Amino acid sequence: MRRHLIGGLMAVLVATGTAVAAETPEMPHRHWSFDGMFGTFDRAAARRGLEVYRNVCAACHSLSFVHYRDLTELGYSADEVKAIAAEQTVTDGPNDQGEMYERPARPSDVFKAPFPNAQAARAANNGALPPDLSLVVEARRGGADYIDGVLTGFEEPPAGVTVPQGMYYNRYFPGHMIAMPPPLADGTVTYSDGIKATLPQEASDVVTFLAWTAEPNLEVRRRMGVKVVLFLLVFTGLLYAVKRKVWLDVGH
Repeated sequence: MRRHLIGGLMAVLVATGTAVAAETPEMPHRHWSFDGMFGTFDRAAARRGLEVYRNVCAACHSLSFVHYRDLTELGYSADEVKAIAAEQTVTDGPNDQGEMYERPARPSDVFKAPFPNAQAARAANNGALPPDLSLVVEARRGGADYIDGVLTGFEEPPAGVTVPQGMYYNRYFPGHMIAMPPPLADGTVTYSDGIKATLPQEASDVVTFLAWTAEPNLEVRRRMGVKVVLFLLVFTGLLYAVKRKVWLDVGH
């Protein structure tokens, strides 16, 4: 009896898991410039992604591990970085009088957070806490494809599905209910390089930017990896040649 009960329970669990997997669509996959051993960041796309972040995402999401000076890695000049930083005002101090004061941000500052603390962020977003985006591409299963899917996955709910107040239906978000309203749409931003800002383009660009913030040393690490592999191949060949030379006159 117990054996049959356990078998029946396992069958129910398998069937339930199959049903959940069936209703969760496969995450779309894009070809990212940073994929693969020799992948690199598309600087133009990352710069456009910064524009999307500054005009859209920065209203709710922080980049607490990224400094303004890091933007030089994307091709911005020192003067451009200073200008981008100076658009924000940050709290500093205390001064000689022991008081905190406001000043324009500097390249050495981290990106200014939209809220002073987590409680303020929750209060402004109906209790939901917008995640920091510095490492989000590395922190989420599926990486860049997952972030791209969520950004482009907003749609009307299927028949019979009720979306709670303050929530939105997203095809690729786990559970499909997400507190974030659709952040992107065609023409949400106007790119400085003249590229047409469609929804897929905006999503792709901001994902490229966030992939860079998550691992800015990706290209250096991969170049070093290639050098190490080449060194090991040459070193192995030398060891084999030495071995043949040393044991050449030894009978077998």
